[in-house]
Amino acid sequence: MPKKILVILGQPQRQSYGGALAQAYIDGAKQAGAEVKELYLGDLKFNPCAAGGPPTGELEPELLHAQAAIKWAEHLVFVYPIWWGTIPALLKGFIERVFLPGFAVNFRKNSPLWDKLLSGRSARLIVTLNTPSWVYRWYFGRPGHNTMKKTILQFCGITPVRITEIGPIKDSTEEKRKKWLQQVHLLGTEQS
Repeated sequence: MPKKILVILGQPQRQSYGGALAQAYIDGAKQAGAEVKELYLGDLKFNPCAAGGPPTGELEPELLHAQAAIKWAEHLVFVYPIWWGTIPALLKGFIERVFLPGFAVNFRKNSPLWDKLLSGRSARLIVTLNTPSWVYRWYFGRPGHNTMKKTILQFCGITPVRITEIGPIKDSTEEKRKKWLQQVHLLGTEQS
């Protein structure tokens, strides 16, 4: 059955290899009959700084639209690079501003437990690396993957969260990049 899919490009540059990967997924998902919405964080007008915690004021209209798209979606696809070992600052700022208490989680009064308000959704992380995968895993401990999968998405109830690593991008051949685009297109047709 076709899914409702939201694809989020979590880096400032839309015209990039990450942008091409996002488009490959979108094309595959649409080919398979999925309903697809797109968010390009570099195009959104919002303040990514939460200045000491979640803001108490009103969200910018584009962030309200992002929340509505996340609520609509059955499957979230995040496409982003690993920079300095973790997710781009723009993506982190977006999450801090959008995944707020009352939207993504509810913290229970006088309890260490919380309600996961985004349950019933799955996610795919399509992540580009310049570091070899084994170095990122065994030497660095995959901090960016752990942040997105465990402490953000699963914390809010999104499961399963699958990760597709693309790379090393640095010094990759045109032929290798085309194969990665085909791989991501296939993920889109599978809607996974």
